[in-house]
Amino acid sequence: MGTAISLDLADDLPATTLHDLAEETFGWLREVDARFSTYRDDSEVCRLDRGELRLADASADLRAVLERCADLWAATDGYFDAYATGRLDPSGYVKGWSAQVASDRLVAAGAANHCLNAGGDVVVRGLSPTREPWRIGIAHPWNPMATCLVLAGSDLAVATSGVQHRGQHVRDPRRGEPARGLRSVTVVGADLGVADAYATAAVAMGEAGIGWLDRLPDHLHAVVTDDGRLLHSTRLPLTD
Repeated sequence: MGTAISLDLADDLPATTLHDLAEETFGWLREVDARFSTYRDDSEVCRLDRGELRLADASADLRAVLERCADLWAATDGYFDAYATGRLDPSGYVKGWSAQVASDRLVAAGAANHCLNAGGDVVVRGLSPTREPWRIGIAHPWNPMATCLVLAGSDLAVATSGVQHRGQHVRDPRRGEPARGLRSVTVVGADLGVADAYATAAVAMGEAGIGWLDRLPDHLHAVVTDDGRLLHSTRLPLTD
C-alpha cells in the first residue's frame, strides 16, 4: 500500500522462531497489499471497483473490511468514507486493520512483546527489549526528522493521519475537496484499524474534528492544526 513497515520482536525466543514469525508477519502484509492495494490493477479492490468482481465472489477479508467501513461511515457521520475519492479506497482502515491482525497473530504465537510500525501507524504489545514500556514518536508535521510528541506505553494502538507524508490525500467527503484545518491527527486506542479510521475522519472534519475527538469514548488524541497549534488529551501517556 505504498508504505514502509518495520517489526521489532522483543521476546527471548530462538532466532529461527523469531525469523519464522517475522516471515509470517510480512507474508500476511504482502497478502493484504495484493488484495487491497489501489495501485495494483489486479487487486481485489481494483477489480471490484471496476465491476470485474462481484462482492459475493470476493474474499472473506474484503467483505469483512467493507462491512466494517460501512459501520465506521455511520460512526463518523459519513466523514470516514471509503468512496471519498470517487472510487473504492478502504486504505484508511485497511493499513491499521492489517497491522492489528498481524499483532494479534504474533501474540497468539507466543510473541507477546513487539512493536509493529506500518507507515507511522503503530501497535505495541508488552514491553520493549529494555523491559520498559515502548516509546512511540509522533512525527512532526513540518519536519520529517523530528517528533512533536513522544508517547510511552504497552498494549497501545497509535494511528496518525495528516498531510506530512502524502500531501492533501484526505478529502472532506461532504465538499468533495481536500480536507483543511488539521495538519496532523493522532488517535490512541485499543484497535489500530479503528484508530486509523477515526484519525482519517477527524482530518476530514477539519477543526470541527477536535470537538468530535474530545467526545470520542475510549480513545485519546493529539492534534496539530494548520496554523501550528498542538492540542491533546490530558490523559495522553506522554514522556520526555
